[in-house]
Amino acid sequence: MTDSAATTDGTSLPDSRSMAQEAKRTVLGPIQRQLNMASILVLISSVFAVSTFAVFVEVGRRLLEDSNARVMPLVFVALAMLGLKGLSYSGALLWTHIIDTENQTRLREVMIDKLRALPLGWFGDHSSGEVKKLLQDDIEAIHYMVAHARVEFVAACVTPVLILAYLLYVDWRLTLILLIPLVLYALALMVVMGKQYTERMREYNEWQQKLEETTIEFVDGIQVVRTFGQSRRAHDRFRDSVDGFAQYYDAWMTPMTRIEASASLLLNPVFVMGVVLAAGIPMLSHGLQPVDLLPFLMVGLGLGTTVLTVGYSIQSLRQADAACLRLYKLLTEEELKQVAIGTTSLPVSPGRVEFVDVRFGYRPDTEVIKGVSLQLEPGTITALVGPSGSGKSTLAKLLPRFYDVTSGSILIDGQDVRLMSQADLYERVAFVFQDARMLRDTVRNNLLIANQTATEDEIARAATAAQIHDRIMNLSNGYDSVIGTDANLSGGELQRLSIARALLADTQIVVMDEATAFADPESEAMIQDALAELVRSRTVLVIAHRLHTVTNVDQIVVLSHGQVAEMGTHEELLGRRGLYSELWSSSLASDEVTATPGSHDDAASDFVKAAVK
Repeated sequence: MTDSAATTDGTSLPDSRSMAQEAKRTVLGPIQRQLNMASILVLISSVFAVSTFAVFVEVGRRLLEDSNARVMPLVFVALAMLGLKGLSYSGALLWTHIIDTENQTRLREVMIDKLRALPLGWFGDHSSGEVKKLLQDDIEAIHYMVAHARVEFVAACVTPVLILAYLLYVDWRLTLILLIPLVLYALALMVVMGKQYTERMREYNEWQQKLEETTIEFVDGIQVVRTFGQSRRAHDRFRDSVDGFAQYYDAWMTPMTRIEASASLLLNPVFVMGVVLAAGIPMLSHGLQPVDLLPFLMVGLGLGTTVLTVGYSIQSLRQADAACLRLYKLLTEEELKQVAIGTTSLPVSPGRVEFVDVRFGYRPDTEVIKGVSLQLEPGTITALVGPSGSGKSTLAKLLPRFYDVTSGSILIDGQDVRLMSQADLYERVAFVFQDARMLRDTVRNNLLIANQTATEDEIARAATAAQIHDRIMNLSNGYDSVIGTDANLSGGELQRLSIARALLADTQIVVMDEATAFADPESEAMIQDALAELVRSRTVLVIAHRLHTVTNVDQIVVLSHGQVAEMGTHEELLGRRGLYSELWSSSLASDEVTATPGSHDDAASDFVKAAVK
C-alpha cells in the first residue's frame, strides 16, 4: 500500500494510515521515551508472572513425584517473584498515569496556544461542540492510550508469548491444540472489526458530534423557539438526532456484539480446560506424562484471558487514534502569520483603510471575493450592501483578520495588516456583530478584555455612553455580577455591553454588522444611541442588511458575486438606476420600511445621522 492517494486534480494526499501514524507521533512524541521505559517495566512484570507459574508447576510436579519433597524454598521463590511482578506492574501503571497527567496538561496548553493563533474565522466555521470535544473529550480519550493501553497491551502480548514458549517446551503437540481456540477467536474478531471499521468509527464520531450540537442548540435556543411557538419543531430536531444515532449504533453494534459474545466462549477457562483434557488424556498413552498436563491446566487456562485483554483494548485504541487524528488536524491548521510584538513600528495616523485588489476564498478552488479595491477615509462611514451571498460579511471580516486574503492586501495607514501583531491590530480595529459573546465572568472583567488598564471611571463612562450603566448598577453585585449566574441579561443588553467594550477599546476603526437586526424593540433605540457614540469620529465599515439604516453614510459599496458593482452615496446610486436602485425598490416593498414615522424602524438610522452631524 502506498502512502498517498491521487486526487482528481492529480495532486497527492496523505494516506489515512500514514496520517494517523503522523498524528500519534505528533501528539505522543514528547512522552514516547517515557512510555517505552514503562513498557520495559511491564515486560519484566510479565516475565515474573510466567516464571511464578512455572515455579508453582515445578512445585506441583515434585509433590506428585514425591509427597515428602522439600518444596518450601521454591514456594518462597515463587512468592518473591509474585511480589516483584506486582511491584513492577503497579509501578509501570503509576508511572503511565503520572505521564498522562503531565501530557494532558501539556496538550491543553498547546491546544489553547493553537486556538489563540488561529484566524478568528475558524471559530465561525466550527461549533462550540467541536471545540469542546477537542479540548475535553479527545484529550481524555487519549488517557486510555497513555495510562492503560501501552501497559495492558504489552502485558497482553508478552505474557501469551512467554506462556506459549513455556508450554512448547513442555509439550509442543498439546500446545498446538491449545492454540485452536485462540485462532478461532482471532478469526471471529476479524469478522467483528471488518474492513469498514474505520469508516464506521468516522460515522460514529460524526453522529456523536451532531448529537452534541443539536443538544446545545436545543438547550440554548429553547427560550426563542418557545416564544415563537416552535418548541415542537426544535424538539423534533433533537429527537430525530437522538433516534438517528440510536438506530445507527444499534444497526452497527448488535451483530458485532452477538459475534463477539459467541467468540468469547472459545476463551472461557472451562472450555479451554475441556480442550486440554479432551486432547491430553488420549495422549497419555502416547508418551505424554500425567504430570505434563499440570502446566497446561495451571498456565494454559489463563491464556484466553490475556488474549481477551488485547481484544478489549483494540476498541479503546481505535477511539484514541481517532482523537489523535482530530487533535493533529487542529495542530496543523494554518495559523495567522505574525510578527513579534514590538518589532513593528506603527506611525500615529487617523485610521485610513485601503482594500487593494483583494481576493479571498474559503477553499483553494473557490473565490468569494474577486478583486475588490476601495478606500475608507478617516472619520467616515462606509456601508457594504448587496444581495444575500454577495460577500458582504466575508469582506468585512478580512479587515480584522478573521481570515487572511488569498491575494492583494488590506492596508491601515499604508501598512499591511498581515505585518501587524494581533495586539497592534486590535488596538486599532474593533468589531461589533449581531451575536454578542460574553464570558461567564463578571461584567467588569468582560469589559476589561478591551482595555486591561481601564480605571473604574473609564469603565463607568463607557457603560454610560453605551446606555447600559444603569442596568448594571441595578444588578445584585453591580459590575461584580457574573454574567449567566447573577446577571441574566437580554440580547439587547448584551449588545449594549459589547458596544461599551468597543468604546473602552477606543480604536480608530470599527467593523460592525448591523447590530440591531435582532434587537427587541425596547432595546433598539438605546442601542442606536450607543452606536452613535461608538462611530463618532471613527472610520467605520458597516454591513447593512436594511438599506434605510445607511442612507446618510458617507459611502455605500454595492457588492455582487464578490465584486464591487457600484459605489457612491445614496442619492448618487439611486440616480444611476443600477443594482442599488433595484435593491432599494425591493426594500420599499418590504415590511421593514412600512412602519409609521417615529417607529423604531425610523430610529434605525439615527446613529448614522448623529455620526454624520
